[in-house]
Amino acid sequence: MLLYAVRTMASTRTQIYLTAEQRKRLDDLGKREGKSLAELIRAAIDRFLQEKEGPSDAEVEEILRSTFGIAPDFEVPPRDWGRAVWAEAEERG
Repeated sequence: MLLYAVRTMASTRTQIYLTAEQRKRLDDLGKREGKSLAELIRAAIDRFLQEKEGPSDAEVEEILRSTFGIAPDFEVPPRDWGRAVWAEAEERG
């Protein structure tokens, strides 16, 4: 009987097809970094998904916290600021 141990997470087995070049590059990278093919692919998928989903709530809060008060002399323009410019541009078409 063969047992498979998953160290940190529950997994779902998924089969993908890679080109020979993709597989070679991943194998070479895995050897250099001491990581398995699965680790490299999971990390790449995590980066891809984070890029598509954007920052988490905690990351947004940290960004806002770290930039709060960065431009204390900034004056917010009035609401109608720039409307004449936009109206003129629309008239020109």
